[in-house]
Amino acid sequence: MPTLLSRIDWRSRETLLIIMAIAMPLSFSTWQALLNNFAIEQASFDSVQIGFLQSIREVPGFLSFTIVFVLLFFREQPLVLVSLLLLGIGTAITGFLPTMIGLYLSTVLMSTGFHYFEALHQSLALQWTEKKTSPIVLGRIVSARSVAALISFGLIYFALEIGRIEMKWVYLTAGGMSVLIGLFCWFFYPRFEARNEQNKKIVFRQRYWLWYVLVFMSGARRQIFVVFAGFLMVEKFGFSAAEVSLMFMANMITSIFLAPKIGRLIARFGERKALIFEYGGLVVVFISYALATEAWMGVCPGQNHRLLMKG
Repeated sequence: MPTLLSRIDWRSRETLLIIMAIAMPLSFSTWQALLNNFAIEQASFDSVQIGFLQSIREVPGFLSFTIVFVLLFFREQPLVLVSLLLLGIGTAITGFLPTMIGLYLSTVLMSTGFHYFEALHQSLALQWTEKKTSPIVLGRIVSARSVAALISFGLIYFALEIGRIEMKWVYLTAGGMSVLIGLFCWFFYPRFEARNEQNKKIVFRQRYWLWYVLVFMSGARRQIFVVFAGFLMVEKFGFSAAEVSLMFMANMITSIFLAPKIGRLIARFGERKALIFEYGGLVVVFISYALATEAWMGVCPGQNHRLLMKG
């Protein structure tokens, strides 16, 4: 009797997309969970340097539109794998560069790989799937990515809290796993042709101005949260790297459970009311951070904020 594993086409486009989706959070989730503790404890960063580091991290994101020009010379499949390798290498070397310049350089390398990977992976997912099956495939990709991130946070906690492993080795292991998966995908899978060729040019539409503004505001508040909230938990409340990873893991479990319910609420009440609720909730969250005097007061708003972001 055939098993589930035997029925999977291991050399298909969908399988490649899922494997790459698993490889990405292995590195990025580790980098994200350990960054504040590593920067403060190993590199003696203050809030200004953390803010500058996060600003540098977003430069490759801002410049990710340049991918359309790179695609004039390179195909998307090898380029997405190169991006995954850059992400893995940038994460792997982070723990061995506990200086201001070292962290800035590793962050730029990691961020370049991450943002290019995100853009290319999403593009390939749309090109390689039929229109009628793309929602199913995209759902599987999101599920695989969430499970990989959840496992990453759990392994970080056990490695630091129980294994007492140094952060640099956790960085090296996580980044190395992404690199190995990227090399496996490079040599094991054939070069696939696109079913739906994407436009390789920048497109702006005036009627989408409100969406552009909302994306801009979303990026701004996301950076305020990423820079300030994580630093607050480490600097003010003394969270260890293991405790931060445990907080991320709890948030991921909560999100996996509540995200479908939030989606159904959006479908029922509409995007407009959902956005009003989201931004109203964020006002409460940020005020809570400003008034937080106990660790639990910082954790609870953080969980709520991330759920609002996912919603």
